[in-house]
Amino acid sequence: MMRLSLTRLLTAILLTPAIWIGVTASYQVSPAIVGLPQVATRPKPPPAPARWRPLIGEYVRDNEAPLIILESDGKLCVLFNRTELAPLRELSANSFEFDASTSHKGERVLFSRDGRGRVTRVALGKSLYNRKPLGPEEGANQLKVQPLRPVPILIKEALTAQPPNETGDFLPTDLVELRKLDPTIKLDIRYATTNNLFGTVFYSQARAFMQRPAAEAVVRVNRKLKSLGYGLLVHDGYRPWYVTKVFWDATPDDKKLFVADPSKGSRHNRGCAVDLSLYDLKSGKPVEMVSTYDETTDRAYPNYPGGTSLQRWHRDLLRAAMEAEGFTVYEAEWWHFDYKDWQRYRIGNVRFLQIGLKNP
Repeated sequence: MMRLSLTRLLTAILLTPAIWIGVTASYQVSPAIVGLPQVATRPKPPPAPARWRPLIGEYVRDNEAPLIILESDGKLCVLFNRTELAPLRELSANSFEFDASTSHKGERVLFSRDGRGRVTRVALGKSLYNRKPLGPEEGANQLKVQPLRPVPILIKEALTAQPPNETGDFLPTDLVELRKLDPTIKLDIRYATTNNLFGTVFYSQARAFMQRPAAEAVVRVNRKLKSLGYGLLVHDGYRPWYVTKVFWDATPDDKKLFVADPSKGSRHNRGCAVDLSLYDLKSGKPVEMVSTYDETTDRAYPNYPGGTSLQRWHRDLLRAAMEAEGFTVYEAEWWHFDYKDWQRYRIGNVRFLQIGLKNP
């Protein structure tokens, strides 16, 4: 899903510098291994200690900027105002103190938990910060939005509507199926299931299509990543325009910045956008990123500084690999990439079953 308001754009710009403040700049991948552009190199970081994972997140107090508790270089850290990174020294499961190298030397950091053991707040001296809910409910991998009207009714209405009229010199549409080009690309097409923002099936088939040049570029990315032990996990590719209209009509006004305006169409409609992540070749399981897919929080930004070193390393690996083949990451979603020629294709509204007939 994609639409960036002025507010979200400004937030993205403000978040961007934080990635370079000692948090993620050093976690790039070796260009010698995967043929990526020249970037800083550093070995893949180890996973963060499991005991720290419940502590990582955002904590808020009044109108102050959130504190971000994250892991970096094997240390639990506090990020103040997305600019000052202060490492901590562990005293016990819930008690830490600032490292001697910081301006907060010796100050205590105490985490509080509820009766179920969930972290609820953190105390820095006498200042208390409450944990900010981020992402889906515990144990889930998908945020949910309550649609304004029943989705089946909206789908029926959208199927009778027409996409916006476009004029110009467009390239011919040539949608191809990703897995027919490379069967090692895995699919997790959320909109062909109920495990999506609206809890409703939108696609009749769990398939992913893209314009041929974009699809071939995705295949090249997948092949390069294999040398590092990863493959691509695709969540969405070409999206018929009527589905974009349903998203818009179903979404409450305060969340419409997360969906594309059907009067303009989306890059998914043009067959040149792809939502994707990584999976581990050995285990076959998805890798863990800083946020979940289709998450409508700050964690979804491609430069968000929180999470763990390994999560950020995976996110940066995906981005570097995609950018090396002509894709650009969307400002508010680490998983969304647009191919360089997306403007040259018309908005499409053909359904998956029809594409299957044209591309047997």
